[in-house]
Amino acid sequence: MPLVRYRKVVILGYRSVGKTSLAHQFVEGEFVEGYDPTVENTYSKIVTLGKDEFHLHLVDTAGQDEYSILPYSFIIGVHGYVLVYSVTSLHSFQVIESLYQKLHEGHGKTRVPVVLVGNKADLSPEREVQAVEGKKLAASWGATFMESSARENQLTQGIFTKVIQEIARVENSYGQERRCRLM
Repeated sequence: MPLVRYRKVVILGYRSVGKTSLAHQFVEGEFVEGYDPTVENTYSKIVTLGKDEFHLHLVDTAGQDEYSILPYSFIIGVHGYVLVYSVTSLHSFQVIESLYQKLHEGHGKTRVPVVLVGNKADLSPEREVQAVEGKKLAASWGATFMESSARENQLTQGIFTKVIQEIARVENSYGQERRCRLM
């Protein structure tokens, strides 16, 4: 029987960027057209990657802005993050930059497992943020970038699979980066 690993992932982003839609689509396999603004929801799902099983605990947060103070519960005991902006909102993209800086500082400026997601890719005619901008920002953080559409179930599974892989990548790199050599 495979070992089940627990992974807590927090989903952060500005209001109305589709955080809840992504989480709900991933866990329940359906797009919910309308719902009340999120205060904080949690979702759980077992994910199998190769021979490994992961109990993924998702924390779907209320929308943050550039002035939000991130509570310790978004930092302590969290393995990774999905940072979401809407490709139809330049402001939501700018807020993500601020949120990442707060996470980075909260984690003691160490590498943080992050997947940056440009959501609402199905709304291309209203696009305000080009994919190349998301890729560039994610690269500057050493993170992964993906565009998605919760409505069309485009890459929703891939986002959460990728965050598990990012967590493993960052955890595995610590031993290599922090070796002490005596000469």
